[in-house]
Amino acid sequence: MNPQFVWQDEFNIGVEVIDREHQRLFKIINKLFTFKEEDKDSQWACQEGIKYFKGHTLKHFAEEEAYMESIGYEWLEEHRRIHKGFRENTLPALEEELERTGYAPDAVEHFLGVCAGWLIGHTLTEDLSITGKRVRKWEHILPGEKLAMMKQVIVQLVFDMFHLESQLVSDAYNGEKFGTGVYYRLVYGTHQEEEKQEVLLVFEEKLLINTVGKIMGLQTNKLESMLMHAARYTARQFSARIMESFSSAQHYELKEENLLSYEQFQKIVEREKLQVSLLFNTGGAGYFAYCAIAPHLLQDGVATPIQTENELSEVEKYLAKRAEEAHANPKPKILVVDDSMTIRQGIKRLLEEDYEVALAESGIAAIRTITLNQPDLVLLDYEMPICDGRQTLEMLRSEPAFINLPVIFLTGRSDPESVKKVMALKPAGYLLKYLKPAEIKQKIDGFFENQKA
Repeated sequence: MNPQFVWQDEFNIGVEVIDREHQRLFKIINKLFTFKEEDKDSQWACQEGIKYFKGHTLKHFAEEEAYMESIGYEWLEEHRRIHKGFRENTLPALEEELERTGYAPDAVEHFLGVCAGWLIGHTLTEDLSITGKRVRKWEHILPGEKLAMMKQVIVQLVFDMFHLESQLVSDAYNGEKFGTGVYYRLVYGTHQEEEKQEVLLVFEEKLLINTVGKIMGLQTNKLESMLMHAARYTARQFSARIMESFSSAQHYELKEENLLSYEQFQKIVEREKLQVSLLFNTGGAGYFAYCAIAPHLLQDGVATPIQTENELSEVEKYLAKRAEEAHANPKPKILVVDDSMTIRQGIKRLLEEDYEVALAESGIAAIRTITLNQPDLVLLDYEMPICDGRQTLEMLRSEPAFINLPVIFLTGRSDPESVKKVMALKPAGYLLKYLKPAEIKQKIDGFFENQKA
């Protein structure tokens, strides 16, 4: 079934010349979706439709800028820069690709995905700012208040764009895995290269399907090429609108973007100090996270930078790799909970070749991790400060979803009284920390072999 943009009343910003052109652009995109599926004269139809879309886009930019100038809009120059980038860089690169490939189906999908993503972000974020419907910039606000304001900005932006109520789950997100995720990195810099800012956006796959996919009218339950391109360009503008909340953000330009694997994302989180790390839930629609790190690029890089000449191939490779991983036999998931970083990292190195290993430094962090991405086994330190292993297991067993979750206690004590206390909680077993690594590995392997049997 063809995707179809559905115009809704809330897309109107109240400026007739702009609203009228937005509706026309929606109709043109829908026509292009239809042309793509038609075999007869499909290339000619696409060519003509793209010319029409380009012509109306440029006309719309000119009308929009004229209106902004007439009302003395303070962010006019920023909008001009955004328009110029799409007009002089994005559209020509997409047209060149279409002509070079003879309007191949994947090139047409790429064009439509990018234009759809741009139109979603343009309509639901950029132009709302003309009417003053965005949160004002932060000026002279303390860091703690900035963080609180950022939460409000993101919650409001998600509601304005997608009419989803989002709730902050954590303001200390540590990179825990949730569902099937898409990990997206954006690096911004200034003309003088004096300052850089790095943003990491994490989306549960079903959230992109429920938001961007829904607006495009896609009837799908998986992330496909066109939707991925649209999601990228929507996420770009989502990130830019958040950055505008800073008084200096208008001086930043996008320098690099990457699609990351979870392992690449996790390495960044582990080795970089996160300035902002927020995790949100949108009810049944899915989770997402917004992270910002110290303003500098990693010296050794983290993934292939996405440029206009390789974005089609990079998205295809990213989706192919995800599909391959989804069909491969998944590794059993183990959560290691211990207040000692040495113990956590040691067990991770011991097990990570055969298991997907997540780490938590406390009982509270363990509960959060288990809620987001339930493991197949928990290795739980018995003696931890504040919330020890006993309390953590009692909290887990109080939740129906976790009553049967296997938990093996890690303990440094082997005296009968200590062992008796541990076994009274009916765990799946216990491991002595002073065992040799090979013995610990053997016992973990034995546990999963028994599970299979």
